[in-house]
Amino acid sequence: MRVFMLIPGIEIPHLCFQCDNPECVEACPEGAISVDEQIGGIRVDESLCTACGICIDACPGRIPHMHPSEGHVVICDLCGGDPECVRVCQEGNWNALSLGEDGIKKPLPETPQSLTRTTGGTILGEKTLREVWDQ
Repeated sequence: MRVFMLIPGIEIPHLCFQCDNPECVEACPEGAISVDEQIGGIRVDESLCTACGICIDACPGRIPHMHPSEGHVVICDLCGGDPECVRVCQEGNWNALSLGEDGIKKPLPETPQSLTRTTGGTILGEKTLREVWDQ
């Protein structure tokens, strides 16, 4: 997970939504990305990944990202079946993420910019958001 702050004071967590039909898997020309059948998380075979970025472009939320130094893409693998983000979210009583029978409750993926506009509009009001965003 990464956190973006495109507007000062509004932090937007950006994490993989573990899509039912992940476009990143289909898009990978090397077959380096797959779904772990046991836990349902996305797996990246680092030895096959060429860091071409096609999976990033294929993802509706542009969630996969390049490892800063190792030359492969990084995508959430659900922490081996015990996702840390869900535990922290539940401990904080934010209730944004939860595990159901089919895994994490899945909203649709969005870009950090889209999430910031939605959240910023709610927090600041649309008029103020437009003023801050257009600066």
